[in-house]
Amino acid sequence: MRILVLGSGAREHAILLALKAEDGDHELFAAPGNAGIAADAEIVSSLDPNSPAAVTDFANDEGIDLVIIGPEAPLVAGVADALRKRGIPVFGPGRAAAQLEGSKTFAKRVMDAAGVPTGRATRATTRAEVEAALDAYGAPFVVKADGLAAGKGVIVTEDRTAALAHADTYLATGAILVEEFLSGPEVSLFFVSDGDTVRALSPAQDFKRAYDGDAGPNTGGMGAYSPLPWLAERFGSEQEFVDEVTRTVAEPVIRTLDAEGTPFIGLLYAGLILTDDGVKVIEFNARFGDPETQVVLARLRSPLSRLLMSAASGTLEEEPAPTFADTVAITVVLASEGYPESPVTGRPLAGTDAAAAVPGVHLAHAATAEGAAGAALVATGGRVLNVVATGDTFAQARERAYTALGAIELEGAHFRTDIAARVAD
Repeated sequence: MRILVLGSGAREHAILLALKAEDGDHELFAAPGNAGIAADAEIVSSLDPNSPAAVTDFANDEGIDLVIIGPEAPLVAGVADALRKRGIPVFGPGRAAAQLEGSKTFAKRVMDAAGVPTGRATRATTRAEVEAALDAYGAPFVVKADGLAAGKGVIVTEDRTAALAHADTYLATGAILVEEFLSGPEVSLFFVSDGDTVRALSPAQDFKRAYDGDAGPNTGGMGAYSPLPWLAERFGSEQEFVDEVTRTVAEPVIRTLDAEGTPFIGLLYAGLILTDDGVKVIEFNARFGDPETQVVLARLRSPLSRLLMSAASGTLEEEPAPTFADTVAITVVLASEGYPESPVTGRPLAGTDAAAAVPGVHLAHAATAEGAAGAALVATGGRVLNVVATGDTFAQARERAYTALGAIELEGAHFRTDIAARVAD
């Protein structure tokens, strides 16, 4: 197939690497891509991934068989709607269904209609409403931007002043949600949907805080691992957990959206928390999560292209449940100095070939570009690349990942050293 992947991050690189690893003879394109992606796909640098008309014209002119939308911005911009109108298969929900991620208020309403377990929340548009909600729910305080915020719109804090300051930042541009604090381990679970049928992938856990021990500010994600062996302690097996969430969360949401005339065709990301009162939804995303995608796809054994194409074409019910390797996978994010508050960019990046040569390791580039004279690569963003490592055990995968990180040179860079440490003991 001729496949176009929209996006420029490590998530999109992971998708392309999974497609490249298949037996099928695919022609892969990426827009806008990055320096690492350029080694695995043809870069279409002139194509604006957020322009419905531009993407549709390119896909039509170039005979693209499948478009895969990686980040949230093209979804909310309606790129998938334009492609479907022209009869071009696309993996990604239309603008209306993508509001599951684009609006926390919309997501809460859908969950309520579908009977999906979630925490209490109050929508606020003024500081007075925020203050009242904070007092009603009590500490720890949870404040979320209602719209898209690149993974940085949430604060969880014991400090009421900090919660109010966070709310003030986003009230300037729209509504915010104040939610009750939910306690328990978090799990990310992806579902592929064709608007009717749902197929679950393997669970993962990510690490949102910038520093070891879950210290520091929230980020877009500093690492992840899969599978989650500790789920068996509570649910009997990981599969029993997946079956429960499919039945109580994914299927009701997909049915509700379909009944409302906004079928969800694409990747439903469920951010879950295992509370004492049962599994509850923290949030939904309308696309593959980053960095969880990097570990989930590293273990996927079913052809990704076939799975996504069947969803895009409405034939997912004909596909068997995806299968995964018995191996484990972890990913560790290498971040620029100052990330997430004020990342320093433009610095040379070296040692990537040596890192990728470590057994069981591959790199998923997030923010890299070709450097000027004397520098093969430069870092262009906060999260620069993901070191992804597989192994027979988490201890082995961790050893491989951190050995690879030791080979990479980027002035001022930082990464967490405790990714998957709990399950490696």
